[in-house]
Amino acid sequence: MPALDSQIAIAVIGAGAMGSGIAQVAAQAGHPVFLHDQREGAAEAGRASIAKQLQRRVDQGKMEQPALDALINRIQPVSALAEVASAGLVIEAIVENLDIKRGLLSNLEDLCGDDTILATNTSSISITALGAQMKRPQRLVGMHFFNPAPLMALVEVVLGLATDKTVAETVHATASNWGKKPVYATSTPGFIVNRVARPFYAESLRLVQEQAADPATLDALMREAGNFRMGAFELTDLIGHDVNYAVTNSVFNAYFQDSRFLPSLIQQELVEAGRLGRKNGQGFYSYRDGDERPAPQTEPDCDSTEQVVIAEGDLGPAQALVERLREAGLTVIERDGTGQLRFGQAVLALTDGRMATERAAVDGIANLVLFDLAFDYRKAGRLALAAADQTSARALQDACALLQKAGIAVSRIADRPGLVVMRTVAMLANEAADAHLQGVATVADIDLAMQAGLNYPKGPLSWSDRLGNGRVFTVLNHIQNSYGEDRYRPALLLRKNHFANKGFYA
Repeated sequence: MPALDSQIAIAVIGAGAMGSGIAQVAAQAGHPVFLHDQREGAAEAGRASIAKQLQRRVDQGKMEQPALDALINRIQPVSALAEVASAGLVIEAIVENLDIKRGLLSNLEDLCGDDTILATNTSSISITALGAQMKRPQRLVGMHFFNPAPLMALVEVVLGLATDKTVAETVHATASNWGKKPVYATSTPGFIVNRVARPFYAESLRLVQEQAADPATLDALMREAGNFRMGAFELTDLIGHDVNYAVTNSVFNAYFQDSRFLPSLIQQELVEAGRLGRKNGQGFYSYRDGDERPAPQTEPDCDSTEQVVIAEGDLGPAQALVERLREAGLTVIERDGTGQLRFGQAVLALTDGRMATERAAVDGIANLVLFDLAFDYRKAGRLALAAADQTSARALQDACALLQKAGIAVSRIADRPGLVVMRTVAMLANEAADAHLQGVATVADIDLAMQAGLNYPKGPLSWSDRLGNGRVFTVLNHIQNSYGEDRYRPALLLRKNHFANKGFYA
């Protein structure tokens, strides 16, 4: 279906930060825009806020003044809801309350023509439930923008049980015309992003609860090894713990307390203590004037006179580390084996989801030290190491020295299943696989959503393929065996792909 013509009016109900942002996006695309809010003066204030923000771009030479004036003139604050009746698309961005939204949609049905598309920006309420009391629920569709709407590329186009497919296609095409990256999703709890992203927060929170490492170290590993823009603790501080915790609880309860979405006791305590993050100056970190962010734990320089590395077998996704060691001036001898590096007394291997202590005992490997996953071993600035209890202090020193010789900072963490980046990526891929299996979205749309909506370095399903067929399945199996919890059960589709020896994009 074609996109809505730019001459067609767009109405936005709700002039808060999100509603005003959506109005700006539509106006930038050339549409006349009606901006309504039931609070007196709020629509005018919303338009003034848009003008103020864009004026900075004019002052910086990034936008021409006539273009700004024309854009602002296209946004018309209206005091009465009836004044939006001529719009071809009405987007509500009001409070996240089912009954209040239902009341608004009922009023809009009475006011607007039969061809008007009604869209909701809800992030958590079922589109099917919102449309259940409508006369024509087929014209209701989710149009979930991400904050700030003018900057964030993703729009989730969400279909309820009754949504007309042509309505969704029109909204998808329109969002694309507005410069966004739209994806289709079915109306299930959390849609795509708020569901699939849960493990990103949950695994770091659990590692802190298990005293594997401190928040600053885990954040640094997610950034410098995983190539994520932010770690879980700085991101939840930015979002607000009240908001992030509420979303986790919403998804947890919507899925009938499935353990995969179990909320964190640590985050609950922060909320109860009123430590909500940046918004009030204290979360995992302090944001008060003069307070400095704690530094990540980094191993001091480890001495080693060794210059020869023995690479036994294929290291899989860590194979690029071999070339990095060569570039650092080390002599690398390659021979057959099971994917290990030997340096001095140390035997280093990429985590396979088992604890180092268990793997050393079961596989009979003396002085085993595990290293974590990196997005790109050629560029990683930091890696986590975990040593088996049986490993000697000298072997741990050698393992640390090897990575340091390659210019990689080392953070030693407690011996926990899957380390940090590997277990997080595996759990993200697991949730994404389950979402695809349940028809929430296509493989491509899930990956696009996670990259465009949260700036992930790679979509989780594409990342799973990149790690090699069966690796994520194996890692999750081992983590589940370690904990004995259903939380880490591999998704059915991961299991199927493992035994079919294929990936998601095969």
